Amino acid sequence: MKLKKLGKTGTLVSELCMGTMTFGWQADESKSHEMLDYFTSNGGNFIDTADVYSEGKSEEIIGKWIKNHERESIVLATKARFRTDGSSNSVGLSRKHLIHAVKESLARLQTDYIDLLQVHAWDPLSPLEETYGVLNTMVEDGMIRYVGVSNYRGWQFEKALQLCKARGWHEPVSLQPHYNIFIRGTEFELLPMALEEKIAVLPWSPLAGGFLSGKYKTGVTDASKGTRIGDSNNSDFYKQYNSRRAKKIISTVEKISLKMGKTMPQVSLNWLLSNPAVTSPIIGARNIEQLKENMGSLGWQISSNDIRRINEASAMDITYPYDIKAERQQKADRELE
Repeated sequence: MKLKKLGKTGTLVSELCMGTMTFGWQADESKSHEMLDYFTSNGGNFIDTADVYSEGKSEEIIGKWIKNHERESIVLATKARFRTDGSSNSVGLSRKHLIHAVKESLARLQTDYIDLLQVHAWDPLSPLEETYGVLNTMVEDGMIRYVGVSNYRGWQFEKALQLCKARGWHEPVSLQPHYNIFIRGTEFELLPMALEEKIAVLPWSPLAGGFLSGKYKTGVTDASKGTRIGDSNNSDFYKQYNSRRAKKIISTVEKISLKMGKTMPQVSLNWLLSNPAVTSPIIGARNIEQLKENMGSLGWQISSNDIRRINEASAMDITYPYDIKAERQQKADRELE
């Protein structure tokens, strides 16, 4: 597995990241450890979790595994922001909650430090100075190595980044956005911003919650128990995949996968890996078979023609200001000179 720089840092991460949202939910401890063993023995070193995954069980399962492995060989990422219990301050990005959340994560993960602590989402109540001030202190104190964010908009990331630059604080080095063949709005501002600022991009849900697995041909009505969608209680999340566009995407990816002798997940992940803005897609699996299939996306390159076919099938309506082409603007600028 290839290694890539984590944004502007000198830390190297594997080109696929092991997502662990299924740990303690759809994969028990034994299956989870089996997947971690397989992932790391095949060159993976990047593991992502969150304090709210399976109410902390995901971190606990990783902690039991990691204490029996060489800690320095792993780049361990977790997240904090969402509610962890019923108390009034057990949510958000305040100094109080972040310090408590990180200490709790460290205990569950059975480690002295977190390589990448990501704020799980924007918090409109906590001042940025408070959030990034305490994150900077955590880096200085050795509790965390790097700061990242998840689910930010472009202006939110830039606001946090410029604040840190102005204060001389440790800057966020990574962005974890929702990005896959279905969800391409990420390309409008987030990916260009990441390329400009040299920020690592770690897409979550690269297989669209299972919709690019090949199991669903006509929408969520295909979902049954024992599948990601069938077991989910968040039906609204999947409504976005019930459309003519969705069926066109699935049909196109299926045809390309059959032509290439690959599976739909492998083609979908390779499409992401072909994007120069993407550092490491976060792959999730319920069992070792799914993990092996996902890792079959490595070691080959989807053709530019097939990328074009997928892009055309998944094209989104582009409105102002994203419909303004750089060449057109440059031409207009020259005419004014």
